[in-house]
Amino acid sequence: MPLRESHYPFSAIVGCDTEPLDDLGLSLVLASISPEIGGVLVRGQKGTAKSTAVRALASLLPHVEVHRGDRFSVDPADPLQPSPDGPFPPGTAVESRAVRLVELPVGATEDRVLGSLHLEQALAHGQVSYEPGLLARAHRGLLYVDEVNLLHDHLVDLLLDAAATGRVRVERDGFSVEHAARFLLIGTMNPEEGELRPQLLDRFGLTVEVSAPTDPRARVEVVRRRMSYDSDPAAFAERYEKAERALSERIAAARGALRRVELSQAALLKIAEVCAAFEVDGLRADIVTARTAVAHAVWQGRTLVTLADIRRAALLALPHRRRRNPFDAPGLDEELLDRILGDEEPPPDPTPPDGGPTPPDGGPTPPEGSDAPDTPDDPADGSEPPEGPESGPDARGPEGGAPESAEADHPESDAAEPQQPAESPRAPEGSDEERPETAAGTAVKASAPYRPRTFTVRGTGAGADGRRSRAVGTRGRRIGAARPGEAAGTSLHLVETVKAAASSCPPGGGRVRLRPRDLRVAVREGQESNLVLFCVDASGSMAARKRMKEVKTAVLSLLLDAYRRRDKVGLVTFRGAGAELTLPPTRSVDVAATRLDQMPAGGRTPLAEGLLEAARVLRREHLRDPRQRPLLVLVTDGRATGGRGAVERSLEAADHVAALGVAAVVVDGESGPMRLGLAAGLAARLGADHLPVGEVNADALSTAVRERAA
Repeated sequence: MPLRESHYPFSAIVGCDTEPLDDLGLSLVLASISPEIGGVLVRGQKGTAKSTAVRALASLLPHVEVHRGDRFSVDPADPLQPSPDGPFPPGTAVESRAVRLVELPVGATEDRVLGSLHLEQALAHGQVSYEPGLLARAHRGLLYVDEVNLLHDHLVDLLLDAAATGRVRVERDGFSVEHAARFLLIGTMNPEEGELRPQLLDRFGLTVEVSAPTDPRARVEVVRRRMSYDSDPAAFAERYEKAERALSERIAAARGALRRVELSQAALLKIAEVCAAFEVDGLRADIVTARTAVAHAVWQGRTLVTLADIRRAALLALPHRRRRNPFDAPGLDEELLDRILGDEEPPPDPTPPDGGPTPPDGGPTPPEGSDAPDTPDDPADGSEPPEGPESGPDARGPEGGAPESAEADHPESDAAEPQQPAESPRAPEGSDEERPETAAGTAVKASAPYRPRTFTVRGTGAGADGRRSRAVGTRGRRIGAARPGEAAGTSLHLVETVKAAASSCPPGGGRVRLRPRDLRVAVREGQESNLVLFCVDASGSMAARKRMKEVKTAVLSLLLDAYRRRDKVGLVTFRGAGAELTLPPTRSVDVAATRLDQMPAGGRTPLAEGLLEAARVLRREHLRDPRQRPLLVLVTDGRATGGRGAVERSLEAADHVAALGVAAVVVDGESGPMRLGLAAGLAARLGADHLPVGEVNADALSTAVRERAA
């Protein structure tokens, strides 16, 4: 099989050039051997060869046979999958072509993904013709989504439907088309830019965490190879031609031998025990782990799935499925995994398995408790430890959570005053005597998040697609039509276009002529995402342990709601002598949750400084994206301390924020029978809604309403 055009070779990537392969190379190879695994999600920092490895993989896959001229790439040997371009007459040539690597841009339109009306045929010849989209082009190939976590929700919905059914059905503009769309889905993402929707995350069969190597010699080798490739790509690819050819032939042979691998009943039971022990949702994890174990076994040249295969498969298939919410770091407790698997290999079934083809999957054959077949000391697959997914949780603390102490990040908390009982009387307004939350260097953790009330920005915006506030955009119900450029719509409104063309016809009638000025696009009303900026009071007046825990839980719940609604979030905190932007606006909500968890409390209440810092952030973000409307969530009890004039400065700062015209909500952190009601007055000054912290919980509020109505 001839190699394709010059590209960076897969076997030249450090980590993919040795046996056993590292996590990235192994996951891509296993998914190529058994596409039923469901694809690969590659998570990692910038510049870790994610995209390079994916693009290099396409050249290793065996060619596919298609009918000449078939735009849908159906298998000529499969009569159950007809092509919309068919039926093809007898004698139609069948040709072999390379597997396509189709890239789905994050800014693609729905028409480009699904396909649309062929405008030239419709307008010039009066024929209704379907132009296939990217999903049709990717059939029997690779669909690659770079920065998949930034993909718009409407495109995510299309991918979910195609991944679940393997087919695409299009009903629009006077035609109906259904075609097969089975592809190997590969996504890459940088977790710092935001997390992936749980529904799409579960559709990826395998996930792998990648990071830059820490060994200086490995880094030098990466740089040396890259510079060599850039100076002469053809000569560099030629040096790896033999290794590429051998790797391609090995993948093809593994595909052919997949059905001969035996997955015993005992091995299936062990896989079920592993999935049940890690409390993954549903049964997709069991299926994917079994398929991956079989694929890995055949990759290692074995015909029987072993415990080592199951272990390797579990490390690739389960980490992203055990997450309970976006704030949980992916990872797997390998000690628990080893205890479940034990040391004794599952015996083969006494009789050959029946009931259909064996699930395609597998894992390496290392000795007891190891993944590598020849290096029992390696923790996973022979790659460097920082490259594996198991290194992620260790870097973030026990169980993949935040570090136990925030002392290193907040040295100023060492100067906090000793903690006093929560029942002690509060200092009078304007006093500098504030109680710290806890001992120096520690912070109260939030409880489990709940379903919060939904806050929206009033009016109708024009921001990016989301799920919070009303907006005119590219999705939603059609409410009218406009000329291109006058609205955010991009899809053609055919009826309004024809009506505009007909209105310019001569009075006596005649042929309708379509001119550029007659084009109309659909105007739709849907929902947008917003910038949700949290401004949190972390002073001593909020530092009583029970109250701060309640406040952090409320903010954590609102963060989770912002994640689900695809919002951008930022975090400003104020305590002691001033305010700081703890987290610049980002889509990485789990980073915001970690910063919140680490946030200590104590000291004075510089309310004015907190409001002014929030105003600076809002102005800066407005310059970056004028269409994105902000929502300010101020969490405070309304007290302002820090010397004479603190109250007056806070009121002036509130007027300054109110002049920006942003939507705001004041979450009142004051509790107890004796309340001053300062937060309510501050909300009135800001023109904001006022809400006690206990009423952020939507379930608690609805329960209270029902009790009052009873």
